[in-house]
Amino acid sequence: MSKADFAALIALCAALASAVGDVVRQRSAQEVTDKPVGHLELFHLSLRDVRWWLGGAGAVANYSLQAAALALGSVILVTALQVTSLLFALPIYARLAHHRVTRWEWIWAVVLAAALAVVVVVGDPSAGDSRGSLGSWVVVAVVMGPILVLCVVGARIWSGGPAAPVLLAVVAGSSLALFAVLTKGAVGAVSGGFGALLRAPETYALVPAALVGMIFQQSSFRAGALTASLPAVTVAKPTVASLLGILVLKETLDADGPELFALVAAAIVVIVSTIALARGEAASIAAGAGRDVVAVVDGVAAKP
Repeated sequence: MSKADFAALIALCAALASAVGDVVRQRSAQEVTDKPVGHLELFHLSLRDVRWWLGGAGAVANYSLQAAALALGSVILVTALQVTSLLFALPIYARLAHHRVTRWEWIWAVVLAAALAVVVVVGDPSAGDSRGSLGSWVVVAVVMGPILVLCVVGARIWSGGPAAPVLLAVVAGSSLALFAVLTKGAVGAVSGGFGALLRAPETYALVPAALVGMIFQQSSFRAGALTASLPAVTVAKPTVASLLGILVLKETLDADGPELFALVAAAIVVIVSTIALARGEAASIAAGAGRDVVAVVDGVAAKP
Protein backbone atom coordinates (compact mmCIF):
# COMPACT_ATOMS: atom_id res chain seq x y z
CA MET A 1 0.00 0.00 0.00
CA SER A 2 1.15 3.53 -0.77
CA LYS A 3 1.36 6.34 1.77
CA ALA A 4 -1.85 7.80 0.39
CA ASP A 5 -3.63 4.45 0.86
CA PHE A 6 -2.49 4.22 4.48
CA ALA A 7 -3.55 7.83 5.02
CA ALA A 8 -7.01 7.04 3.61
CA LEU A 9 -7.39 3.97 5.83
CA ILE A 10 -6.39 5.88 8.96
CA ALA A 11 -8.70 8.76 7.96
CA LEU A 12 -11.65 6.34 7.74
CA CYS A 13 -10.87 5.06 11.24
CA ALA A 14 -10.77 8.68 12.39
CA ALA A 15 -14.20 9.25 10.81
CA LEU A 16 -15.66 6.34 12.78
CA ALA A 17 -14.22 7.68 16.04
CA SER A 18 -15.58 11.12 15.15
CA ALA A 19 -19.06 9.72 14.51
CA VAL A 20 -19.23 7.99 17.91
CA GLY A 21 -17.94 11.09 19.70
CA ASP A 22 -20.29 13.44 17.86
CA VAL A 23 -23.42 11.41 18.60
CA VAL A 24 -22.64 11.04 22.31
CA ARG A 25 -21.82 14.74 22.70
CA GLN A 26 -24.96 15.70 20.78
CA ARG A 27 -27.11 13.77 23.23
CA SER A 28 -25.25 15.46 26.10
CA ALA A 29 -25.86 18.89 24.58
CA GLN A 30 -29.58 18.19 24.18
CA GLU A 31 -30.11 16.89 27.71
CA VAL A 32 -27.57 18.66 29.93
CA THR A 33 -30.07 21.44 30.79
CA ASP A 34 -33.61 22.55 29.94
CA LYS A 35 -32.74 26.25 30.27
CA PRO A 36 -31.60 28.49 27.40
CA VAL A 37 -27.86 29.08 27.83
CA GLY A 38 -25.06 30.77 25.93
CA HIS A 39 -22.20 29.06 24.15
CA LEU A 40 -19.69 29.29 27.01
CA GLU A 41 -22.25 28.37 29.69
CA LEU A 42 -23.28 25.31 27.69
CA PHE A 43 -19.64 24.28 27.36
CA HIS A 44 -19.17 24.77 31.13
CA LEU A 45 -22.20 22.58 31.88
CA SER A 46 -20.99 19.97 29.42
CA LEU A 47 -17.70 19.66 31.25
CA ARG A 48 -19.66 18.30 34.23
CA ASP A 49 -21.47 15.68 32.13
CA VAL A 50 -19.87 12.22 31.94
CA ARG A 51 -21.38 11.66 28.50
CA TRP A 52 -19.57 14.71 27.15
CA TRP A 53 -16.25 13.28 28.34
CA LEU A 54 -17.06 9.94 26.73
CA GLY A 55 -17.82 11.73 23.49
CA GLY A 56 -14.69 13.79 23.98
CA ALA A 57 -12.67 10.57 24.06
CA GLY A 58 -14.00 9.81 20.59
CA ALA A 59 -12.99 13.30 19.47
CA VAL A 60 -9.48 12.86 20.88
CA ALA A 61 -9.16 9.54 19.04
CA ASN A 62 -10.36 11.28 15.89
CA TYR A 63 -7.80 14.09 16.20
CA SER A 64 -4.98 11.67 16.98
CA LEU A 65 -5.78 9.48 13.99
CA GLN A 66 -6.12 12.56 11.81
CA ALA A 67 -2.64 13.70 12.83
CA ALA A 68 -1.25 10.29 11.86
CA ALA A 69 -3.08 10.43 8.52
CA LEU A 70 -1.88 13.99 7.85
CA ALA A 71 1.70 12.85 8.34
CA LEU A 72 1.19 10.55 5.34
CA GLY A 73 -1.30 12.33 3.11
CA SER A 74 -2.63 15.72 2.06
CA VAL A 75 -5.09 17.86 4.02
CA ILE A 76 -7.55 17.60 1.12
CA LEU A 77 -7.50 13.79 1.17
CA VAL A 78 -7.73 13.34 4.94
CA THR A 79 -10.43 15.94 5.62
CA ALA A 80 -12.52 14.90 2.60
CA LEU A 81 -12.73 11.36 3.95
CA GLN A 82 -14.04 12.75 7.25
CA VAL A 83 -17.41 13.11 5.51
CA THR A 84 -17.91 9.36 5.92
CA SER A 85 -18.45 10.05 9.62
CA LEU A 86 -21.98 11.08 8.63
CA LEU A 87 -22.74 7.58 7.36
CA PHE A 88 -21.42 6.08 10.60
CA ALA A 89 -23.25 8.61 12.78
CA LEU A 90 -26.77 8.35 11.36
CA PRO A 91 -27.55 4.79 12.56
CA ILE A 92 -25.81 5.39 15.92
CA TYR A 93 -27.84 8.56 16.41
CA ALA A 94 -31.08 6.84 15.44
CA ARG A 95 -30.46 4.15 18.06
CA LEU A 96 -29.70 6.53 20.93
CA ALA A 97 -32.31 9.19 20.14
CA HIS A 98 -35.11 6.80 19.18
CA HIS A 99 -35.29 8.78 15.96
CA ARG A 100 -35.93 6.90 12.73
CA VAL A 101 -33.56 7.87 9.97
CA THR A 102 -35.82 8.29 6.96
CA ARG A 103 -35.16 6.86 3.54
CA TRP A 104 -34.53 10.35 2.14
CA GLU A 105 -32.02 11.17 4.86
CA TRP A 106 -30.12 8.02 3.94
CA ILE A 107 -30.30 8.85 0.24
CA TRP A 108 -29.01 12.39 0.75
CA ALA A 109 -26.30 11.19 3.13
CA VAL A 110 -25.06 8.66 0.58
CA VAL A 111 -25.20 11.27 -2.20
CA LEU A 112 -23.23 13.65 0.01
CA ALA A 113 -20.56 11.06 0.72
CA ALA A 114 -20.37 10.04 -2.94
CA ALA A 115 -19.95 13.65 -4.07
CA LEU A 116 -16.99 14.22 -1.76
CA ALA A 117 -15.56 10.88 -2.83
CA VAL A 118 -15.48 12.30 -6.37
CA VAL A 119 -13.21 15.06 -5.10
CA VAL A 120 -10.80 12.47 -3.71
CA VAL A 121 -10.82 10.11 -6.70
CA VAL A 122 -11.14 12.54 -9.61
CA GLY A 123 -9.19 15.39 -8.07
CA ASP A 124 -6.35 13.08 -6.96
CA PRO A 125 -5.13 15.53 -4.29
CA SER A 126 -1.40 15.74 -3.77
CA ALA A 127 0.45 17.08 -0.74
CA GLY A 128 2.18 20.46 -0.86
CA ASP A 129 4.11 22.23 1.87
CA SER A 130 3.66 21.13 5.45
CA ARG A 131 3.62 24.74 6.70
CA GLY A 132 2.28 28.03 5.37
CA SER A 133 3.90 31.46 5.34
CA LEU A 134 3.06 34.15 7.89
CA GLY A 135 1.60 36.37 5.16
CA SER A 136 -0.82 33.68 4.01
CA TRP A 137 -2.02 33.10 7.56
CA VAL A 138 -2.65 36.83 8.02
CA VAL A 139 -4.86 36.78 4.93
CA VAL A 140 -6.72 33.74 6.32
CA ALA A 141 -7.37 35.55 9.62
CA VAL A 142 -8.61 38.71 7.88
CA VAL A 143 -11.01 36.76 5.63
CA MET A 144 -12.21 33.98 7.95
CA GLY A 145 -12.62 36.05 11.11
CA PRO A 146 -15.48 38.34 9.97
CA ILE A 147 -17.28 35.49 8.17
CA LEU A 148 -17.34 33.31 11.28
CA VAL A 149 -18.46 36.24 13.45
CA LEU A 150 -21.36 36.87 11.06
CA CYS A 151 -22.32 33.19 11.30
CA VAL A 152 -22.47 33.43 15.11
CA VAL A 153 -24.56 36.61 14.92
CA GLY A 154 -26.88 35.01 12.37
CA ALA A 155 -27.35 31.94 14.58
CA ARG A 156 -28.38 34.24 17.43
CA ILE A 157 -30.83 36.17 15.25
CA TRP A 158 -32.46 33.00 13.88
CA SER A 159 -32.17 30.94 17.06
CA GLY A 160 -34.78 28.20 17.31
CA GLY A 161 -35.00 27.77 13.55
CA PRO A 162 -33.27 25.27 11.25
CA ALA A 163 -30.67 27.89 10.18
CA ALA A 164 -29.14 28.22 13.66
CA PRO A 165 -27.55 24.75 13.95
CA VAL A 166 -26.23 25.03 10.39
CA LEU A 167 -24.57 28.41 11.01
CA LEU A 168 -23.03 27.26 14.29
CA ALA A 169 -21.88 24.06 12.61
CA VAL A 170 -20.16 26.13 9.90
CA VAL A 171 -18.21 27.95 12.61
CA ALA A 172 -17.32 24.63 14.25
CA GLY A 173 -16.38 22.93 10.99
CA SER A 174 -14.27 25.89 9.84
CA SER A 175 -12.42 25.99 13.17
CA LEU A 176 -11.78 22.25 13.04
CA ALA A 177 -10.56 22.63 9.45
CA LEU A 178 -8.13 25.26 10.67
CA PHE A 179 -7.09 22.85 13.41
CA ALA A 180 -6.38 20.14 10.80
CA VAL A 181 -4.17 22.45 8.72
CA LEU A 182 -2.34 23.65 11.83
CA THR A 183 -1.85 20.01 12.84
CA LYS A 184 -0.22 19.38 9.47
CA GLY A 185 2.20 22.21 10.24
CA ALA A 186 2.91 20.98 13.76
CA VAL A 187 3.55 17.45 12.47
CA GLY A 188 5.94 18.91 9.90
CA ALA A 189 7.78 20.83 12.61
CA VAL A 190 8.28 17.65 14.66
CA SER A 191 10.77 16.40 12.06
CA GLY A 192 13.12 19.14 13.25
CA GLY A 193 13.03 17.94 16.83
CA PHE A 194 11.20 18.96 20.00
CA GLY A 195 12.79 22.41 19.98
CA ALA A 196 11.48 23.06 16.48
CA LEU A 197 8.00 22.03 17.62
CA LEU A 198 8.14 24.51 20.49
CA ARG A 199 9.27 27.29 18.14
CA ALA A 200 6.52 26.59 15.59
CA PRO A 201 3.60 29.11 15.79
CA GLU A 202 1.21 26.34 14.72
CA THR A 203 1.80 24.56 18.03
CA TYR A 204 0.30 27.45 20.00
CA ALA A 205 -2.61 28.05 17.63
CA LEU A 206 -3.75 24.41 17.80
CA VAL A 207 -5.46 24.62 21.20
CA PRO A 208 -7.50 27.81 20.49
CA ALA A 209 -8.66 26.43 17.13
CA ALA A 210 -9.70 23.11 18.69
CA LEU A 211 -11.40 24.86 21.63
CA VAL A 212 -13.46 27.15 19.39
CA GLY A 213 -14.42 24.16 17.26
CA MET A 214 -15.52 22.11 20.27
CA ILE A 215 -17.50 24.98 21.87
CA PHE A 216 -19.48 25.83 18.74
CA GLN A 217 -19.93 22.20 17.75
CA GLN A 218 -21.55 21.60 21.12
CA SER A 219 -23.75 24.65 20.59
CA SER A 220 -24.74 23.43 17.12
CA PHE A 221 -25.65 20.03 18.58
CA ARG A 222 -27.94 21.71 21.11
CA ALA A 223 -29.49 24.07 18.57
CA GLY A 224 -31.10 21.28 16.55
CA ALA A 225 -31.11 17.72 15.31
CA LEU A 226 -28.00 15.87 14.21
CA THR A 227 -29.40 15.79 10.67
CA ALA A 228 -28.91 19.59 10.57
CA SER A 229 -25.68 20.20 12.48
CA LEU A 230 -23.58 17.17 11.57
CA PRO A 231 -23.92 17.48 7.77
CA ALA A 232 -22.92 21.15 7.97
CA VAL A 233 -19.88 20.37 10.14
CA THR A 234 -19.02 17.45 7.89
CA VAL A 235 -19.12 19.62 4.77
CA ALA A 236 -17.58 22.79 6.21
CA LYS A 237 -14.52 21.00 7.52
CA PRO A 238 -13.26 19.41 4.26
CA THR A 239 -14.35 22.42 2.18
CA VAL A 240 -12.50 24.98 4.31
CA ALA A 241 -9.57 22.63 4.89
CA SER A 242 -9.25 22.02 1.14
CA LEU A 243 -9.23 25.75 0.43
CA LEU A 244 -6.62 26.30 3.13
CA GLY A 245 -4.61 23.36 1.81
CA ILE A 246 -4.60 24.85 -1.69
CA LEU A 247 -4.08 28.50 -0.73
CA VAL A 248 -1.80 28.15 2.30
CA LEU A 249 0.02 24.84 1.82
CA LYS A 250 0.00 24.88 -2.00
CA GLU A 251 -1.67 21.48 -2.33
CA THR A 252 -3.05 20.64 -5.75
CA LEU A 253 -5.98 18.89 -7.40
CA ASP A 254 -5.00 17.16 -10.63
CA ALA A 255 -8.05 17.88 -12.77
CA ASP A 256 -8.78 19.60 -16.08
CA GLY A 257 -11.37 19.45 -18.83
CA PRO A 258 -14.09 16.86 -18.05
CA GLU A 259 -12.51 16.11 -14.69
CA LEU A 260 -12.76 19.77 -13.67
CA PHE A 261 -16.43 19.75 -14.68
CA ALA A 262 -16.96 16.65 -12.53
CA LEU A 263 -15.38 18.42 -9.54
CA VAL A 264 -17.62 21.47 -9.96
CA ALA A 265 -20.69 19.23 -10.29
CA ALA A 266 -19.67 17.34 -7.15
CA ALA A 267 -19.36 20.62 -5.22
CA ILE A 268 -22.88 21.61 -6.27
CA VAL A 269 -24.21 18.20 -5.21
CA VAL A 270 -22.52 18.63 -1.80
CA ILE A 271 -24.30 21.95 -1.26
CA VAL A 272 -27.69 20.61 -2.37
CA SER A 273 -27.35 17.50 -0.18
CA THR A 274 -26.47 19.56 2.87
CA ILE A 275 -29.44 21.88 2.37
CA ALA A 276 -31.76 18.89 1.93
CA LEU A 277 -30.57 17.28 5.16
CA ALA A 278 -30.80 20.57 7.05
CA ARG A 279 -34.36 21.23 5.87
CA GLY A 280 -35.37 17.76 7.09
CA GLU A 281 -34.40 19.00 10.54
CA ALA A 282 -37.64 21.00 10.84
CA ALA A 283 -39.65 17.77 10.98
CA SER A 284 -37.62 16.29 13.81
CA ILE A 285 -37.38 19.09 16.40
CA ALA A 286 -39.98 20.52 18.76
CA ALA A 287 -41.47 23.77 17.54
CA GLY A 288 -39.40 26.76 18.63
CA ALA A 289 -37.34 24.80 21.15
CA GLY A 290 -34.39 23.69 19.09
CA ARG A 291 -34.79 20.11 20.34
CA ASP A 292 -34.54 16.94 18.30
CA VAL A 293 -36.76 14.53 20.18
CA VAL A 294 -40.24 14.91 18.76
CA ALA A 295 -41.55 11.79 17.09
CA VAL A 296 -44.85 11.38 15.29
CA VAL A 297 -46.68 8.21 16.14
CA ASP A 298 -50.02 7.63 14.45
CA GLY A 299 -50.25 11.36 13.74
CA VAL A 300 -49.73 12.38 17.40
CA ALA A 301 -46.54 14.20 18.42
CA ALA A 302 -44.89 12.55 21.38
CA LYS A 303 -41.51 12.51 23.03
CA PRO A 304 -39.74 9.16 22.84
